[in-house]
Amino acid sequence: MGKLILAMNVSLDGYVDDAGGNLVMPRPGPKLFQYWIDAVAGQAATIYGRRMYEVMRYWDIDDPAWDEPLREFAEAWRRLPKWVVSGTLGSVGPNATLVAGDIEARVRALKDRTDGTISVSGPQVAGLLTSAGLIDEYHLVMRPFVLGQGKPFFHDARPPLRLVSSERIDDETMGLIYVPA
Repeated sequence: MGKLILAMNVSLDGYVDDAGGNLVMPRPGPKLFQYWIDAVAGQAATIYGRRMYEVMRYWDIDDPAWDEPLREFAEAWRRLPKWVVSGTLGSVGPNATLVAGDIEARVRALKDRTDGTISVSGPQVAGLLTSAGLIDEYHLVMRPFVLGQGKPFFHDARPPLRLVSSERIDDETMGLIYVPA
């Protein structure tokens, strides 16, 4: 059975992007980027909301200007099976499956048949899965920025949580892992 985690960069004031939906935190430094390469490489699958999936599609096409870490991330991301929750998309790209209808039932089935970690990215789909009690861990990667408004890490659902670990990722970034209390 898979473990469902919500893992995203988050500002000090709890947002994952600005009010316009643009990711505004600067590009991560080398240690934080390596953290995300390792995280993606270690996952069994991922579930995206539509907007986050559209942002991440950037990694589908090689860019000759990429350095080795960017290529390494792209390769890990491309290998990862993806499920995209959307009522508006008609199709998705390589190694991705469109999820519509009874999302909770589909995610429960995915979790039951998957060994390993399944990440969730996108605050709205994460809120839905949190409300359904499906998220096993919340991985907050706290970056030293204050956005002031936007999409919160915890969209709609506000679960009681218990801190189980913390890690200093680089000189500015903390990784915090919480489980439902």
